Amino acid sequence: MAKEREVQIVARNRKARYEYSIEDTFEAGIVLVGSEVKSLRQGRANIAEAHATDQGRDIVLLNAHIPEYAGASLFNHEPRRPRRLLLHRRETNKLIGAVRRDGMTLVPLSIYFNERGRAKVELALVKGKKAHDKRATVRTREWEREKGRIMRARG
Repeated sequence: MAKEREVQIVARNRKARYEYSIEDTFEAGIVLVGSEVKSLRQGRANIAEAHATDQGRDIVLLNAHIPEYAGASLFNHEPRRPRRLLLHRRETNKLIGAVRRDGMTLVPLSIYFNERGRAKVELALVKGKKAHDKRATVRTREWEREKGRIMRARG
């Protein structure tokens, strides 16, 4: 029996929570080739500019950068190729409907390896924030930080 692993986060999209208001999140598998998995295991990926879209009946992750793996030589992958996401049909239909009907966007929040060692993408269904919403987010974050300092000072 294989030993249990902990979740290993490879890449995180930190700007997504600031730029968008998150409506719902989903865990999706991702179709990768061997050299991409090796590169992810080294912790090398960038999803800051990535987004997902529907192509036919599938959800596809676009613009995610997984750099080439040095040891793969001839059989390396293209770093920014479209990667198919694996979701249940009902989840796929819900996401496609929300994107087409409600004008929402699909943004990856993180790429990680789960307890079983499978590469997963945390996908969020989001709406863009207005400038005043972003300012409010910054204001609440700064207040929380200041509140923590005050509480620590008082003991």
